[in-house]
Amino acid sequence: MTLPGVLLLDAAGPEAGSLATTAAARGHQVHAATTAAAHEGYGPELKDLLTGHIITDFTRPDRALADLAEYARRRGVGAVLTVNEYLTELAAHLCAELGVPGNDPGRARAARDKAAMAEAFAAAGVRAPYTVLVRDEEELRAALADPQVGFPCVIKPAGGAGSAGVGVVSGPASAAAAADAARRVAGMYASGGDPRVLVQACAAGTEYSVESFTQGGTTTHLAVTRKHVTGGANRVETGHSLPVHLPPAVEAAVYGEAEAAIRAAGIRHGASHTEVMVGGDEWCAVIEIGARLAAGQIGVLIQHALGVDVWAALLDVALGRPAALAPTARGYATVRFVTSPRAGRLTSLSGLPTVGPGVPFVRWRAAIGGHVHKPTANGHRLGSFVVTGPDAAEVEERADTLLRQIRIHIEPHPNGPGQVRPASTSAIAP
Repeated sequence: MTLPGVLLLDAAGPEAGSLATTAAARGHQVHAATTAAAHEGYGPELKDLLTGHIITDFTRPDRALADLAEYARRRGVGAVLTVNEYLTELAAHLCAELGVPGNDPGRARAARDKAAMAEAFAAAGVRAPYTVLVRDEEELRAALADPQVGFPCVIKPAGGAGSAGVGVVSGPASAAAAADAARRVAGMYASGGDPRVLVQACAAGTEYSVESFTQGGTTTHLAVTRKHVTGGANRVETGHSLPVHLPPAVEAAVYGEAEAAIRAAGIRHGASHTEVMVGGDEWCAVIEIGARLAAGQIGVLIQHALGVDVWAALLDVALGRPAALAPTARGYATVRFVTSPRAGRLTSLSGLPTVGPGVPFVRWRAAIGGHVHKPTANGHRLGSFVVTGPDAAEVEERADTLLRQIRIHIEPHPNGPGQVRPASTSAIAP
């Protein structure tokens, strides 16, 4: 019997690589839809897994949809998946065009465009921070004067991802610069910045995310994840830990709001990643939702802490088969991201953990001699490693110890303000 083919929209990155490996191991022919530039970066192992690929232009979604639908029909594709947030809307439309399990194409934009997301949340009664969409300086001033916004507030691009262009401002003086930074953010497949900016009331509390799978409209929550985030104007994620066990009433509130957000975004078949803020008195607000598996190695954390094979589950959901989502382990896992405390040239690295007992995953992304940034977006991470074990406190302590042992040497740029000599530092973000 010939198994249906699997089409990945953008096969770059470790998550997509794991999906391709899982599908190929099960005997499926794996195809990739990608751009010419991205395909050049595919490694030999990934290329060996692929039966075929199609080069398309994701900046023209209507044209891409037609091209991919024709290719999928010709190649016997029966499942379409993506872990790329920028392609989740296209994936929903392609699934509908092919008649395979996918999300509601009429609501899929709400999981990609944050202005559409805010509208969908408001219409569905999802508890979320008060949000105003602004397009120019006059609208920005009006939004900042709105008593429902207040200070501090969050300013972010409508079409961004990965914390790029997101700023927390304490007053009007810093708002204009934050809005300009948000407008300069170009999406992965956009030709320029987006003039639309969101001004959002700042929700106080503790930040978590909910990792869920929905199949046929029924949602299973796999875990609540604690997010490690920097302070200051740019809130960048420095780690994740799971599972978090919240008090029953708080957990019920979190899951209830996550499910409301999942419905509002039209997520019917697939993974979702819902970011929430939890305050006192069982108060919970949804910050954002993604119609995809969480990035930042959260899939690896789930696999090692809970024993759930998320890659196999994603494939089963996309094929319309029952997915195995019940935990088979009761462990704990955390990931730490290595970042640079300053911009400059990376000249050396030492102390990076190696894969071994309790450290199942290590990844280094930065090239020695290359330029690195002080983190203002998740894309500025230099590397990461995962620590696992049965006890949460021990796992967290070991992860922090390993992070402190990493040393990176940054050579400042000659013209950088106040940068007069190289510095050797630990890799912990300030």
